[in-house]
Amino acid sequence: MYSRIRNLREDKDLNQEQMAKLLNISQATYSRYESGLLDIPSFTLVKLAKFYNTSIDYLVGLTDEIKPYKRTAAYSH
Repeated sequence: MYSRIRNLREDKDLNQEQMAKLLNISQATYSRYESGLLDIPSFTLVKLAKFYNTSIDYLVGLTDEIKPYKRTAAYSH
């Protein structure tokens, strides 16, 4: 799971500090997410999935399909 988050970040040419600012967390916390030393809270996974236009299932390794699911109107915000 953690390598996917790192790879997606690197594909967008962003560093950990930039992602941390986007998520309103410290760079050290973000680094711990990528290294697997700290579990990623569900609300942060939602932010990451929206930012990368993918699914949480992809982020956590439950699917290899990077394309996001179709969102329902109730969850499209």
